[in-house]
Amino acid sequence: MTPETVQTSCCIVGGGPAGVMLGYLLARAGVPNVVLEKHKDFFRDFRGDTVHPSTMEVLNELGILDQFLRAPHQELQAGGGVIGDFAFQAAKFSRLPTRCKFIALMPQWDFLDFLATKGRNYSKFDLRMEHEAVGLVEENGKVVGVEAATPAGRVTVRAHLVVACDGRNSTIRRAAKLEVDEFGVPIDVLWFRISRTSEEPEQVLGTFNYGAALILIPRGDYFQAGFLIRKNSFEELQAKGLEAFRERILRIAPHLRDRVAEVQHWDQVKLLSVQINRLRQWYRPGLLCIGDAAHAMSPIGGVGINLAIQDAVAAANLLAQPLQSGTVPESLLQALQERREFPAKVTQSFQKNVHKFMDRAFRGEQKMEAPWLLKAFVSIPGIQHVTGRAIGLGVRPEHVADVYRRRTSSKPWILGAAFCAGALAGGLFARRKYC
Repeated sequence: MTPETVQTSCCIVGGGPAGVMLGYLLARAGVPNVVLEKHKDFFRDFRGDTVHPSTMEVLNELGILDQFLRAPHQELQAGGGVIGDFAFQAAKFSRLPTRCKFIALMPQWDFLDFLATKGRNYSKFDLRMEHEAVGLVEENGKVVGVEAATPAGRVTVRAHLVVACDGRNSTIRRAAKLEVDEFGVPIDVLWFRISRTSEEPEQVLGTFNYGAALILIPRGDYFQAGFLIRKNSFEELQAKGLEAFRERILRIAPHLRDRVAEVQHWDQVKLLSVQINRLRQWYRPGLLCIGDAAHAMSPIGGVGINLAIQDAVAAANLLAQPLQSGTVPESLLQALQERREFPAKVTQSFQKNVHKFMDRAFRGEQKMEAPWLLKAFVSIPGIQHVTGRAIGLGVRPEHVADVYRRRTSSKPWILGAAFCAGALAGGLFARRKYC
């Protein structure tokens, strides 16, 4: 059987937030594109649920926010945590210069279904499920397409530009032999479900104690629970047995005593091996990487989806017109990296400093005590609104091109300063309390 060959302007590999949003934006601008997703649907649990105000502002500019908000979701007005016995509020979103002054909690499969449905309203948007990218097509040192495996056989998608949005374990960036800088991470996350009562508030609360942490993300009648542990300690935890695991959960969250037995076997617990890394160069002739394929993020702050969306918006703004003409200069790919690398670096710097605290705090299983500097930091008048702005908007938030001239994005130096303040504080907490 002769392999099928498809010709398009842009081949997008990966049907995650970056890939589907980019495909939608390009189709909206009249650019034909093919989005390759290796799975048959978007339903994969234990993915990020947090849709930040910066992303919802993009949806507002596209005229689809009201429809998005009609889908089932929870709204997070503020964020906080507990270290030992000290409960604190870290961020408030009520003063953001956005229409939505909250974080929306929505299962990622619902968010992707929503974006894909909007994309299908445009004939230029071609989302192909069960199409797994397995290699690149190159001619004279330039990437000109992608080889994909499907249930019906091989497909070759030829394009003026290939955009890799296929996540932290990107097949495309590996095939392109792009160099990755890895930054050590001291934690992994175990994801599982546990039921939620109607009396429990709709808020995300991270509790740090006894050498671990538990994060509960409300999803209607259950929590998506994230249990943070020392890096590479899952096998050790499994060897101690499920009962010991349930006891560790209860040490941190005694209020779950009547529900922790719902975790009956290890198949219910999914390991996320946390990574922070970043490509040195995000592009080659004919190829661009964005989202986690360019900069894998820690789950700290729940910012991964939103940085990926911002990358997609910036890419569509910069590349739509060149793609229509059929020529994408390498200088434009470099410009895209220069624009989006700064937000990635600042955010990863913040996450790495939070990890320094975790590295020291997770070395034993003793009762934890909140650092005095944290207590002083959260008591500064108005600081929760500053951190809320940094988390809710991120650094250098993007706007879709046809409204960009009517709105100026938030000053990146303000948000960068907010992130750097948080990063500095995190580093000081780690040094002074745990060194």
